[in-house]
Amino acid sequence: MPLAYWCVLIAALIPYALAKYAKTGSGSDNRYPREDYETLQPKQRRAYAAHQNALETFPIFAAAVIIAVTSGVSPGIVNGLAALYILLRIAHALLYVFNRPPLRSAAFALAMAVNVAIFVLPAFKA
Repeated sequence: MPLAYWCVLIAALIPYALAKYAKTGSGSDNRYPREDYETLQPKQRRAYAAHQNALETFPIFAAAVIIAVTSGVSPGIVNGLAALYILLRIAHALLYVFNRPPLRSAAFALAMAVNVAIFVLPAFKA
């Protein structure tokens, strides 16, 4: 199985790790899990926002990887770009949690550029 597919799994799990961090120590009531976010501390609220962003960006990444791999793009290229995407998404999450907006936006933009690159690779396949 290509590394890029493992990266899809990691990208799918990142939002849940962020949500867990956001709720840790909050005394959250699991009967109403979505109603507690208003009362979270700022760092945890940013983690929840990073969670939402990770969920929003996951579908295009998963689709891009599947499209590139099944179109016969060089596995090395797809794997490298997918790994870079994961590193950028982790950086984005950390920069979000630790409140570094300009760097966070740069990590987001770079990750989206990598995502687009993966998506369009089949169009340039020889």
